[in-house]
This record gives sequence, structure tokens and C-alpha cells, in this order.
Amino acid sequence: MLAAVTAAIFGFLGLVHFYWAAGGGTGKSAAIPEINGAQAFKPSRWATAGVGVVLLGTAAIVLMHVELLLACAAAVLILRAIGDFRLVGFFKRHRDSRFARMDTLLYSPLCLALGAALAVLAAS
Repeated sequence: MLAAVTAAIFGFLGLVHFYWAAGGGTGKSAAIPEINGAQAFKPSRWATAGVGVVLLGTAAIVLMHVELLLACAAAVLILRAIGDFRLVGFFKRHRDSRFARMDTLLYSPLCLALGAALAVLAAS
């Protein structure tokens, strides 16, 4: 059950990134870090699609239950939740943007939860 739910979440997130790469805009402004009201970076369509591929690939890894890859993905997600101590993660300095609020309330906790789920799946 944990594997199915985790894979579904990764699959959904991958599809959202493909939607953005195809030009969709809903939710995109809350997904990019900001500094003083300006986007910290502007991801290209190819980069956004690449993230989508990685997310769908992670869903496949979960369903195939490849322990080493699950452990690596768990580590990446847990490190993402901790953050870069600047723009993303629980210990970010920039906290006054829409992205920062969403990161604190949703993105970082989701990364931590998905990282923990992958760690459990890797260990089982």
C-alpha cells in the first residue's frame, strides 16, 4: 500500500511538471523560489520536463522496488527537506514569498514524508 501511494504521488508530480513544460501555468508561480519578489531562477521547459522525467522514473523505481535506488532517492528527498539554507527547505533564510510559505507548509514536509516512505521501502 505504501509503495502504491508513494508511486502515485510521484506520478502526479511528474505529470504536473509536464503540464508546466507544455505551457500550463496553474500553480507554477508558487513552485519557483523568489528573492525580494522576483523569481530566483527561470527554469526552461526542458529543465521542467526533465524534472517530470525524474519524478516519473522515481515512481517506476518505487513500483520495481529497487532498494539501492530507493535509498538514494530517499537521501535526496530528505536533503531537499532540510534545504540549502537559502531558498528551500526547513532551514531557508528567505521566508517572505509565496513559494517560501508553500515550501514551509507543503513542499518540504512532502519531501520529508516521501523520503521517509522511500527509506522504509528500501529497508523492507
